[in-house]
Amino acid sequence: MKTAALVLTLLFAVPLSAQEQTLVGSAPVDNGGYGALVTKFSPVNHTFGVLMGARGGWIINHTFSLGLAGYGLVNEVPARVIGPLGEKYLTFGYGGLDLEYIAHSNELVHYSLHTLIGAGAVAFRNDSWERFTWDVRDDGNPWRTAFFVFEPGVNIDLNITTWFRVSAGAAYRFVGGVASDASSGSDLSGPSGMLTLRFGSF
Repeated sequence: MKTAALVLTLLFAVPLSAQEQTLVGSAPVDNGGYGALVTKFSPVNHTFGVLMGARGGWIINHTFSLGLAGYGLVNEVPARVIGPLGEKYLTFGYGGLDLEYIAHSNELVHYSLHTLIGAGAVAFRNDSWERFTWDVRDDGNPWRTAFFVFEPGVNIDLNITTWFRVSAGAAYRFVGGVASDASSGSDLSGPSGMLTLRFGSF
């Protein structure tokens, strides 16, 4: 009987001594945030493309980030055909929800995994950046120049100071739903290398 009582006591005592750990509610949450400037190098229409943009987000417990990101093409990339008003070049941009997992944030060198889920658009432009033209079919109706984008990536992060970090990484952009003479989903999809400058409270 004494043995049974001891076993029951231990069974009830262990759950009482253990504290359930959850992301929110079990303990104070460390909040942070950041803003970042990003440069990407990626093939676009089978040509070397440079995209620039920004990321920003709310950092939870130095581990998870919830934010937004957006990027746009900044160099001259030829469109697949000449545009309706003689435009030779392509422009496109995209953005959306940006989710990130940060591993061992306090270590000098660490890594992070992120995913962008969003949308974008593509158009013709002239060489002086003064005119943008949405692609129009022969019947006068526009092509589907908007598209869905999904872009997972990985970064190696270096802590320069407590408020400044530099990241180098790679991502792959999946584009779907675009139908345009200027470009296509397969021509806009592809790998990219990234350089990121982050400022904030990590």
